[in-house]
Amino acid sequence: MEVAHLHELSQLEQTYWWHIAKRELVTRWLQQYVPAPARVVEGGIGSAGNLVSFQELGYEVAGLDIMPEAVEYGKKRGIADVHVHDLGKPWPFEADSADAVVLLDVIEHVEDPVAVLQHASRVLKPEGKLLLTVPAYQWLFGTWDEALGHYRRYTNRKLEQQTVAAGFKTLELTHWNSFTLPAAVGVRTWQKLCPQRKSAEFPRVSPLVNQLLLGCASFERACSRFVNIPCGLSVAGVFSKTAIEQSSNLSRPLASVERASHDV
Repeated sequence: MEVAHLHELSQLEQTYWWHIAKRELVTRWLQQYVPAPARVVEGGIGSAGNLVSFQELGYEVAGLDIMPEAVEYGKKRGIADVHVHDLGKPWPFEADSADAVVLLDVIEHVEDPVAVLQHASRVLKPEGKLLLTVPAYQWLFGTWDEALGHYRRYTNRKLEQQTVAAGFKTLELTHWNSFTLPAAVGVRTWQKLCPQRKSAEFPRVSPLVNQLLLGCASFERACSRFVNIPCGLSVAGVFSKTAIEQSSNLSRPLASVERASHDV
């Protein structure tokens, strides 16, 4: 993430509908599967808005980010246990020390996502939970993804392959942000027909539209309690730590899954 994008994130994450909706979805899952008090580690903390929210709910929080500026944001916002660290290297926490790991729109930024997920698994307690969000549909990959440093976008199947390879079993797996998918398809198609400069800026919306989109997200979350959302701009899931050899879903060797994770 560029420093300018991080500063933009710090300004928008408490008011912009996309950040709020994603945080509310993950918070609901966190409270459902790992009620407070519990220890939550976030990889890729951004400007630490998620950690602040989790801490206010009674969780013990810690975080890692490769950007010193992100860690500085976290410390200034009252999060003491945050560290500059490359998620692709073993995490600086004791094994079996966390109840949950949160990776929100992170693993699409790394070349070897399975390695990152394995590091997350190591720090999780037995039956600890992993909460993930990633961008959906490789066919939507465009200048926005390039500007953000994405290696790939995801399908449900690709995400499940990588989590299983890292030693997790799926508890929930769904799409979210279905209501903006038609507009996104139109915008991405236009961008491919008429290429523009790469930009990672979030599209600005009026306060009225912002509230409308928050309402759509709330309705989608309510529906997701009963059915999996079949399509959307993101894939989201909850996974439980388990031994790889015990997972009946592991149908391909780890090396094959890792090769598939590099496909773009």
